[in-house]
Parts: sequence; C-alpha cells; structure tokens
Amino acid sequence: MPNEVITINSLVKEYGPLRAVNGISFSVNRGEIFSLLGPNGAGKTTTVEIIEGLRSATSGTVSVMGLDPMKDRQELLRKVGIMPQDFDFIDLITPLEAVNFYLSSMGSKTDPGEILDAVELSDKKDSLFNTLSGGQKQKLGIAIALCNDPEILFLDEPTAGLDPVSRRNVWTVIEKMRKSGKTVFLTTHYLEEAEKLADRVAIVHNGAILDMGSPAELVDRHGSGSVMSITASGINAVDLEREGFTASEHNGNLEVSPIKNVKDFFRAVEYLKSRNTDVKTLNLKKESLEDVFIKMVGKEAEDES
Repeated sequence: MPNEVITINSLVKEYGPLRAVNGISFSVNRGEIFSLLGPNGAGKTTTVEIIEGLRSATSGTVSVMGLDPMKDRQELLRKVGIMPQDFDFIDLITPLEAVNFYLSSMGSKTDPGEILDAVELSDKKDSLFNTLSGGQKQKLGIAIALCNDPEILFLDEPTAGLDPVSRRNVWTVIEKMRKSGKTVFLTTHYLEEAEKLADRVAIVHNGAILDMGSPAELVDRHGSGSVMSITASGINAVDLEREGFTASEHNGNLEVSPIKNVKDFFRAVEYLKSRNTDVKTLNLKKESLEDVFIKMVGKEAEDES
C-alpha cells in the first residue's frame, strides 16, 4: 500500500480577486498525525474543506486514498471520519444511543461498546449529552467520526474551549487513534497541542506554506536556540550585552540568548562566576513551536508591509 494517503499539488482557491489558497502542495503519510497551522484567514479551513470534498478547487489536484474528493465524495465518506469544529449534539440522547444510531445508519455490525472504549467514554455511555463535560462531549464527537472505521480522521479544533485537564484527556484519545494505525489530520489553534501530538506540521500564511516538518525540525530551523533565565544580583542586561549575549530584563529576571549549545551555556555561567554574581535561580528554556510560529508569521507580515 502507498505510504501517502493524501496528496495535494499546486492547490489554488480563488473567491473573485481573493486568492485564499495560493499554490499549496503537501502530502500526508499513512498512520501519522499531520497538523495544519496558521493564523485566522490563512487558508486552513478552505484547504481542509477542499480535501473533504466540501468545496471545489480553482486549480490544482487533490487525492485522498486515490480518490478525487469532489467526484468520488460518496465513496470517500465511507473511508474518512470527520469531527467538525464546535461539535454539538442532541441534549437528551446518550453516547450509546448516538453511536448506535450512526452505526445503524451505516449498516455497520461494529460493537458500539468497542468505540466507546476506544474514546474512553464507556463509563458515560448512559448519561445524557447535556450532562457530559466539555471533554466528554468532544470524545463523543470523535466516537461518531469513528463509526465507519475510517482510515483517515479529520479533527477540526477538537479541544477548543476545553480546560487543560479535559484537553489532555482528548490528547490521550487522539494518540490512541494513531497507535491503532489511523491517520489523523488535525487543525488546531493550540500550538502546544500540535507540538505534543503531530508527527509533522505545515505552517500556512496568506494561503501559502511557509515551512513544513516535524515540530522539532521547525524549531531547529527557525529558532535562535534556548533562553537562559536568571534571577541574580550584581549584574544587569548591559553587562551581558558587552559579552556578546542578547539580554533583557523582565519582572526582575534576566533573559539571556542565544544559548545554542553547551559552549554558550558554560560561557554564560563562567561569566557569572567571574563577576561573583549571587545567582538565586537559573533556568534554561528551549524555544517552543509557538515561539517559532509567532516569529515566522510575524516576519512574513513585516516583509509584506
């Protein structure tokens, strides 16, 4: 079986003079979590809707498991599961009833208990939808998307509005889907979520892909190293600037960069020692995907102005 289950080539979508998607090309591999990231209006939703067969492209090609999403939409829907943004359901229905309904409508013989087990919702199978927590409601959305045993799962903002505990519970379910061999196409505004879950991400801005790769690869390519945060007396940002570091003061802490390697780290530490600095705390923080995302999108905006 081919490794690529989604292939996009030179995808363009125009709305009159507006080019919402501007020549995007990428592929998604079988069994991975792939995340499309970008600010509002970047073209993410339009791209995903074209992949799902909800919109037609102006030009370019889209293949999902060898199918054309527009021409072969009915066949495609039998092979993919879709959880829309802001998933909601009927208040007075239980998860078991909801899953049974979808299984019956698809003519599936799958045990509903297996699906509820997979999304860790078995203990709430007989609870009314309006009594479920936010995280449990999102899990039911994933359960419904799994009713046709899809090869690809499209999850649009699956943890939007959830508290941190509920969000991490949903993450566990998404990781379980990958371990079961399913491909997950994830759109999210939470950069931490993409960094935690995604095997690869594509950063989109103004309808074009700025870069693509694993979260670690993007941080390495576009980051400036780690930042050393110091709480100390007897030293200030100007002193560190003289030593070739970039330093700033925030809430009584000194932030020193770039710390790109062990040599930089020990050079900074040796300098602190040479000044007999009274160091109370010293932390080293690696740049995150969110840091890199803001840097990349911000630079793109500056270049356009």
